[in-house]
Amino acid sequence: MFKSVFAASAALFASAGAALAGPYVNVEANAGWTGSDYNSTTTDLHVGYEGALGESASYYVQGGVAVVSPDSGESDTVPSGKAGLGLALTDSLGAYGEVSFIGSGDEDLDRGYGGKLGVKYNF
Repeated sequence: MFKSVFAASAALFASAGAALAGPYVNVEANAGWTGSDYNSTTTDLHVGYEGALGESASYYVQGGVAVVSPDSGESDTVPSGKAGLGLALTDSLGAYGEVSFIGSGDEDLDRGYGGKLGVKYNF
């Protein structure tokens, strides 16, 4: 399940620059393998909102469900979501961060959480 948590939070925040504000729909599938052995696919079905923070930053927040489909076993639909920030440091360099969560589908198990930070250089 932890591989699915990290796969679900693996989408790269595409742009650190200001974006047009507004709602959106995001459908994203993340599959995982160990060597050539397929493990699972987690498909996010989210609605969200994104916007600008001043002239050099942007944000987004999205949530919905994730369909977790393991190689051996039945698919499970669980709550999930993520939020992120992007910041243009220069014309070519941007920084970004994201936090995410995914439900376990089992009330006896904790939710999974993820986070990432990065920089992106455009040539």
